[in-house]
Amino acid sequence: MAAERVTILGSTGSIGVSTLDVIARDPERFEVHALTAQANVEKLAEQCLEHRPAVAVMVDPEAGAALRDLLQRAGIATQVRVGVDALVEVASEREVDVVMAAIVGAAGLLPTLAAAEAGKRLLLANKESLVMSGALLIDAVARSGARLLPVDSEHNAIFQCLPEGYTCGDTVQSCGAERIWLTASGGPFRERPLDRFGEITPEEACAHPNWEMGRKISVDSATMMNKGLEVIEARWLFALQPEAIQVVLHPQSVVHSMVAYADGSVLAQLGNPDMRTPIAHALAWPRRMASGVNPLDLFAVGRLDFTPPPPERFPCLDLAYDALASGGTATTILNAANEVAVQAFLDCRIGFPTIAQGIAATLDAVSSGPADSLEGILAADAEARDYASQWVDRHGHRP
Repeated sequence: MAAERVTILGSTGSIGVSTLDVIARDPERFEVHALTAQANVEKLAEQCLEHRPAVAVMVDPEAGAALRDLLQRAGIATQVRVGVDALVEVASEREVDVVMAAIVGAAGLLPTLAAAEAGKRLLLANKESLVMSGALLIDAVARSGARLLPVDSEHNAIFQCLPEGYTCGDTVQSCGAERIWLTASGGPFRERPLDRFGEITPEEACAHPNWEMGRKISVDSATMMNKGLEVIEARWLFALQPEAIQVVLHPQSVVHSMVAYADGSVLAQLGNPDMRTPIAHALAWPRRMASGVNPLDLFAVGRLDFTPPPPERFPCLDLAYDALASGGTATTILNAANEVAVQAFLDCRIGFPTIAQGIAATLDAVSSGPADSLEGILAADAEARDYASQWVDRHGHRP
């Protein structure tokens, strides 16, 4: 059987690195066709030297020129392409069988949509594609015959707990499921006194207790906006109403999510907190493959705790539910405002509690419209970013 050719969108990020680690464990089954990055020349060059993809894409032109020079001097025949259009091309090329969509944020929307429209086997780690344009992406998958497989650990866990033959985008209630629980560790500030939230630094927010993630996602985990975005993602992946999606704090990060059925059964997927498990599951589906993750030792874990998330500690979670209930481009506005606010926090321009304040202000100021066209979604994204940036300028401070 010929090897499956894989394109990894966002190969230098944590999901991309883990995907390459899993692929390297079964070189007869998988072949790296294309790797992409924003501007990390050194890391992408290192990956090209090791995995020898046919194509490498660098979004930043200057970084692309530097990568091309490095690979030429090393005698590597990888073709270097540059720009956003090149991302769309490698996501939809005929030669590609599998696309791992692992670009963080709204930047992943266009190539992810392109992969769906081209009928690829789409491994979705870019939750923002569904947050911004859920209906468009699910419709594209249905029209093209693409296979959509969730990679986020929570959604992958839910998928594993659903009956064989379930297709993402169909309602899980047709399988007898009534409710899903998305677990959340609570991040590094689950027990910090609220009156000390103003002291939180970017370094503290990026020090997740259980998972190794990029800086933006780590901050999202600390605010629980990451879980809010996952609620929106789950609404589209599993065709559920918001009230059927519940978030539960589970500090051990061993139970990755649960599905409750009409007969009273609750199915859960457990494992060590390592993204290679859901990546390996999605790559090998419907079979299984080695991921390199250590076996779960339940005796070492000892106990599993579950509590509801306090709204006063995690206001971003309620903002996400509110945006989902509003419909239209409200979730696009939410995501855009969050990306601006998180970057401002990482740049030390606003404090940690101000992230939620900036998002709330943007949702109040920017009107939501229909989310039935890519043009409308991109326009809402741009308007929200512009307002959120101005809000940060007015309420923040220079580092």
